Amino acid sequence: MKKLVLSLLLLSGAGIVNGQQKNLSMLDAMSNVRTTLAPAKLENLQFLYGTEEYLYTKKVNNETVWFKGSAADQEGKPFLTLSQLNQKLSTANQKAQKIMPAIRFNQEKNWIITANGSTLAFNPVSNTFTVITESQLAGKDKAERSVAGYTAYLENYNLFVSDGKTAKQVTNDGTGNIVYASSVHRDEFGIKKGTYWSNDGKQLAFYRMDQSMVADYPIIDWTSRPAKNVNIKYPMAGDKIHEVTVGVYNTQNQAVVYLKTGVPADQYLTNIAWSPDDKFVYIAVLNRGQNHMELKQFNAQTGNYIKTLFEERDDKYVEPLVPVLFLKNDPKQFIWQSNRDGWNHLYLYNAQGKLIKQLTKGKWEVLEVKGFDASGDNLFYESTEESPITKNLYVVNIKSGKSKRITSGFAVHKTEISTSGNTVLDYFSSTKNPGTVDLIEVKKGLKKQLFQAEDPLKDYKLGESSIFTIKGKAGDAIYCNLFKPVNLDSTKKHPVIVYWYGGSHAQLIRDQWNGGAGNYWFQYLAEQGFVVMVIDTRGSDNRGKAFEQSMFRRVGDVQMEDMMSAVTYLKGLPYTDAENMGLFGWSFGGFNTVDFMLNHPDVFKAAVAGGAVTNWNFYEAMYTERYMDTPQENPEGYAATNLTNQIQKLKGKLLLIHGLQDNVVLQQHTVELVKKAVDDNIQVDYMIYPGHEHNVIGKDRTHLYQKVTDYFMQNLK
Repeated sequence: MKKLVLSLLLLSGAGIVNGQQKNLSMLDAMSNVRTTLAPAKLENLQFLYGTEEYLYTKKVNNETVWFKGSAADQEGKPFLTLSQLNQKLSTANQKAQKIMPAIRFNQEKNWIITANGSTLAFNPVSNTFTVITESQLAGKDKAERSVAGYTAYLENYNLFVSDGKTAKQVTNDGTGNIVYASSVHRDEFGIKKGTYWSNDGKQLAFYRMDQSMVADYPIIDWTSRPAKNVNIKYPMAGDKIHEVTVGVYNTQNQAVVYLKTGVPADQYLTNIAWSPDDKFVYIAVLNRGQNHMELKQFNAQTGNYIKTLFEERDDKYVEPLVPVLFLKNDPKQFIWQSNRDGWNHLYLYNAQGKLIKQLTKGKWEVLEVKGFDASGDNLFYESTEESPITKNLYVVNIKSGKSKRITSGFAVHKTEISTSGNTVLDYFSSTKNPGTVDLIEVKKGLKKQLFQAEDPLKDYKLGESSIFTIKGKAGDAIYCNLFKPVNLDSTKKHPVIVYWYGGSHAQLIRDQWNGGAGNYWFQYLAEQGFVVMVIDTRGSDNRGKAFEQSMFRRVGDVQMEDMMSAVTYLKGLPYTDAENMGLFGWSFGGFNTVDFMLNHPDVFKAAVAGGAVTNWNFYEAMYTERYMDTPQENPEGYAATNLTNQIQKLKGKLLLIHGLQDNVVLQQHTVELVKKAVDDNIQVDYMIYPGHEHNVIGKDRTHLYQKVTDYFMQNLK
């Protein structure tokens, strides 16, 4: 359900106390937050490949100019202007650019330039250009280029591979039912694409998905006259799911083999990776029950199954998310990420599948592996070791297993590491700091500040906000973020709005500027006199396996328990109006919101649920069955979470919002709930957003938040 989370992460925020006089408008909160009210930063910051020097862009006389700096010269000096770039382009008979194009300096020795739809490589030593991908190829569906110069793409449902001169049609049976080279399994298990080039760029592993056995589901296109039906394939919980295989295309002999992944056909083939010598392909194969994972090795030339390196089992579920990572200096060892001990950590294996040692350990999560240093002896990673609401960079020595923290300061750090591993660019922010960029020399432990952003809200009246924890019913520390009304009068009662999500792969509360949110809506509400609370209940991300798995087979129950703990806290504050409280959530948070309103009908006076799951029988199999098992295996759990059949318990005001073309949480959820409300003579409010899928984006997003704000203003004030 990661795709459901996008809109939710844009909602969490934090502010600072100020005594200035401006008020935020809804336009400020929802649109200007990305422009005039966004913290300044060093744009396009990156290392120059193979050096400790860094590059960034800034405006000079209204023109974008690249600047270069280093530890010795952190002020930076002009490195590349548009006129200088156009001079280089003209000598190679390339078209001049009107504005500075996107350039990547940090991935290889050549500068990679995207211009006029084409991808160019500029060699700064020979001062020559090479066309990597022509605009015609770059614009193809699912286009992906290999290091050897081949480009894979889709056309008329089939997979093609071009060497830049001629294109080879690799498959011939592609249709709407037979899908090639695309993301599979509804983008679960860390899958984001469908093609995987070998290290030398001469072999291509690709997905083939047969979804002919999956029922069609209608999504109506309302823009035509008359409206027309557009079918999608949507495998619901307990029903037939698509069948996936993996092919390998060899550009040298133009042959295709399919890996012999075996039966049953309704298994999940996840986390595809190549061996360093490109002889083997590794796949984390997960059963449909998602409680048994086997890391399997296949011969890339024959497709034959070689062996299972190791297995992971769990009485609830296993969720592989990251492929194997072979060591830079030893092709006979690799790193595997797993939460088998309760927290996501790094494990070192040999190529035969024997565990050598656990590299990281503790009650915290490894969030991302950033890569090796030049020697390959050390691996950089980001984790929550300091706190669940911060992120820091660490480095672990592969041989000794000893880790060292690189970044400092209680904040969320985003880092880039030089090719050598000797220098780190560290961008970080906190709820009190809109953004800092430091340059860190790893071995010396030296740190130099390159940039400090000014507070973009310094002229605005803001409510005081604070992050803290409350104790949940099960004893867990539950993180909350509380926004007090502007000019709070603690002798008066103020209406309350609570926002939540409470599902996996989402964390709303982080100690970074504005909580990482894309808007200032919470502060806007504080200006309107509301107390606002954001809460991360059990089920949320980055708190360990037990915290997330607590909702297994009965989603919503632990979330409601934690919400009741938050309600108790809120009622204990002298300035909150317990008779006028509102609840808001989107997607999984929308489900939680409706669930709470029906099962605790006397707590919140009004609620808004957007894109809400109201019957898990109607949600996609890959996500639902992980947390709920199938309807056949868990009929009691599905019955208890079928909110449609409980609508008669509603007492407060409820606004349901749905994108009319939602292909993630189907609008059938809301329609079914509304129909049952009508049948039972229960009043609910209903708003649709034509043209939008699961997330309401663009200019209509401001309309959405005005709608939600108005609803709470009408019912709570």
